[in-house]
Amino acid sequence: MASKRNHMQIKLLNILACPACSGVLECATDDVDLKGDVRSGTLTCGSCQTSYPIRSSIPRFVNEGNYAASFGFQWNRFKFEQIDINNSAKLSEKRFYAETGGTPDEMRGKWILDAGCGAGRFLEVASRNSCEVVGVDISNAVDAAAVIIQKRPHVHLVQASIYELPFKPGIFDACYSIGVIQHTPDPAKAIGSLPYFLKAGGKIALTIYERKPWTLLNAKYLIRPLTKRMNKRLLLFLIQVLMPIFYPVTLILFHLPFLGKVFKFIIPIADYPLSSGLSWTQRYRCVVLDTFDMLSPQFDYPQTQEEVEAALARAGMIYINRPSSSIFTLIGERGQNDFSDKPSLQF
Repeated sequence: MASKRNHMQIKLLNILACPACSGVLECATDDVDLKGDVRSGTLTCGSCQTSYPIRSSIPRFVNEGNYAASFGFQWNRFKFEQIDINNSAKLSEKRFYAETGGTPDEMRGKWILDAGCGAGRFLEVASRNSCEVVGVDISNAVDAAAVIIQKRPHVHLVQASIYELPFKPGIFDACYSIGVIQHTPDPAKAIGSLPYFLKAGGKIALTIYERKPWTLLNAKYLIRPLTKRMNKRLLLFLIQVLMPIFYPVTLILFHLPFLGKVFKFIIPIADYPLSSGLSWTQRYRCVVLDTFDMLSPQFDYPQTQEEVEAALARAGMIYINRPSSSIFTLIGERGQNDFSDKPSLQF
């Protein structure tokens, strides 16, 4: 039976570069399909001779078992939960366009980077447009994304670190990263890594957890020192055991006038809007997913607007603005400066 997975398209080679030295990568194929797209093989840098495998049709530039392993487990387990094609709510589509500020017309014909694509929630939305979209994730969530975007002709997947992206400089017209940056070991460094790969005038949109003076007193941050160290399967099991008890209670408490915000702050269970358009079962599974998502990551560093603006400005971004006060998304444009050297990423 033929695989439904997208195979690595040869045109992806036109934008790839060695993450170690920015050298040209040469592709040796072990298995190709009838179109010449690559199922497996090896990418080798002509300069430093470092080799990177193409496995299951995805070029891999990182080792397994990195700091984002919990996301790999999470998104392969819950790959379908937040994907619009599995429901009629269009939550991901609405969020994508609201937080990137883009439109289908603006995206047409462009190369776009999804930095931290996870299971492909927003990659699926972006790929509906006539553009080339590259989804990057450090975890094996890219394997879940491959299932979600199967056979879409203008989508490419790469497993790589945001700190060592394997692309040529100035190659993308736009980049977005939604709900990812705060889960990296050094958010400022992660932010600073992205503009190097944008064309002059290229746009970036970042949605990040916002830090207020009281944020770290939230119940989830008080128990995360324990939960982030737990075995991920055990943590998910405990959440699934306890959720039938606590979810009905939070359905009442979280939606009380005035007191609802207090209960959301002191009870570490995710809230999903009752008006989301999802069925009860879909909403319940999303609550389980989002609760695991907030308790399991190794890193969770909310940022202030000033910190993100400063990191973007240091990386050559201009016209930085926050379109909505209710959503912590910053959108910027890369200046005309000639960033001929890859940034050292030291801040």
